Amino acid sequence: MLGTLLTSCVKTTRNTKLKINNKIHRYYLIYKPINMVSQFRSPDAVRLLGALDFEFPEGIHAVGRLDNKSEGLLLLTTNKKVQRLLYLTTGPHQRTYVVLVKDKISEESIQQLRNGVPIKVAEGNYITAPAKVERIERPDFIPAGEPEYIAEIPHSWLQISLTEGKYHQVRKMLAAVRHPVRRLIRVSIEDLELKGMIPGEVKEIAEEEFFEKLRIEYIAQKG
Repeated sequence: MLGTLLTSCVKTTRNTKLKINNKIHRYYLIYKPINMVSQFRSPDAVRLLGALDFEFPEGIHAVGRLDNKSEGLLLLTTNKKVQRLLYLTTGPHQRTYVVLVKDKISEESIQQLRNGVPIKVAEGNYITAPAKVERIERPDFIPAGEPEYIAEIPHSWLQISLTEGKYHQVRKMLAAVRHPVRRLIRVSIEDLELKGMIPGEVKEIAEEEFFEKLRIEYIAQKG
């Protein structure tokens, strides 16, 4: 049994890939554009990840999802273990979003978001866990010429960091304090960042760096 395990976890040496089950796994960061579904196949007539101008390897899949109306950082890999490692078997992982909301949000509402607000989930009523929420200026990575919601209508930009991910959680949290989301961009998952990328861009990353920046201890297995 122990002979089937490598004797150490992934090292931090960059530009090297480990063979796992006799395959070299691939890891990608993408800036998912708005109005694109986070999958490669669908029975519905929707815009899929395959529409990106990039030739992905066989067996690629998304780790987690961003809904059709949301944009930003999405992880893709050929390694089927990543989904379980990130969401099911390790501690909570921080995800950070930049959000444009309708109307000027008060400090009282921001504090409510920080403390936790009631939302509806599949299991019923739920109080969200404490979150990091800050009011911010228009993000630098959004081009100056790009229109915001509607300039004449009051709006606010927020940065929200969560360690839980209920279905449409950020949108539901903002709805709970009566500030509907007009734009939602995921900018990071732990230390993997969207920084410098543009909508539709694909960036491959080395295996060791991928797990190091996700703060996951990964033990590669043979056969």
